[in-house]
Amino acid sequence: MIYAKIKATGSYLPEKVVANTDLARTIDTSDEWIVQRTGIQRRHVVAENENVVTMAVAAASKALEQASLTPHDLDMIIVATCTASQVFPATACSVQAQLGAQNCAAFDVQAACSGFIYGLSIAQQFIAGGQYKRILLIGSEAMSRVLDWQDRSSCILFGDGAGAVILEAANEPGVMSTHLSADGSYKDVLFLDNADVVKMQGNAVFKLAVKWLSQVAKQALEHNHMQPSDIDWVVPHQANIRIINSTVKSLGISEDKVIVTVDEHANTSAASIPLALDVGIRDGRIKPGQNLLFEAFGGGLTWGSAMVRL
Repeated sequence: MIYAKIKATGSYLPEKVVANTDLARTIDTSDEWIVQRTGIQRRHVVAENENVVTMAVAAASKALEQASLTPHDLDMIIVATCTASQVFPATACSVQAQLGAQNCAAFDVQAACSGFIYGLSIAQQFIAGGQYKRILLIGSEAMSRVLDWQDRSSCILFGDGAGAVILEAANEPGVMSTHLSADGSYKDVLFLDNADVVKMQGNAVFKLAVKWLSQVAKQALEHNHMQPSDIDWVVPHQANIRIINSTVKSLGISEDKVIVTVDEHANTSAASIPLALDVGIRDGRIKPGQNLLFEAFGGGLTWGSAMVRL
């Protein structure tokens, strides 16, 4: 059996940092109010000369360096994003051109904050089917450019950044399973119209996220005949610390088994899981052979989980 295994990771965060105290100077909020409700302390924001493509290329370059690979070694590039700078060509095609990865397949996935898990599922299928051996999967988002910075309910939540993983064909388990769901009847709960700004019903998003993330995470455990104690690390979508803690509590998993970056990164949408994964690997907490549970929830509404052995 062929498995898709994570060989390397990389990430990029813009240099500019906006702290809660910075926001409090322009809108009716405070550091204490934001931290108490979300766990967020600061977020990174793109400079004028940065965008989804430049961040994706930076994250991908670090992953390639870690893997000791060149762009020519890639068979496919997938970019998960909901903040692309243009409709087409795809962000992945622009990334391919800047990396110099000629002749590999390249396309985007749009499932909002769940985009990385949707992309992971696609990459896993291509590798398990034997069609491709090495795939670069990136989550990259410039959320700051689709926010109303006077809307306290939304602008405090998001940040910019990119995370990348390189998946390779292997004979030992890597991506053990992925589980995807969506319900378009809830589209008005969280959405972004063309040339507009993010709009969301915060209370509804919170309740649905906890409900469905718990369900899809349990689905991953049951599918793989695993117990919560078998999980070494949960690497969740970094939307809100209360959502993260409520979800792992419902699973019976200790909070000290969760990689948390929401305090430093805020919600970077499709980039949040690969960003958190790269942080956990590079600081030594996440180690080869460990079992990882990914889970995410986003506009659509979409949600998903993945069980991964590093």
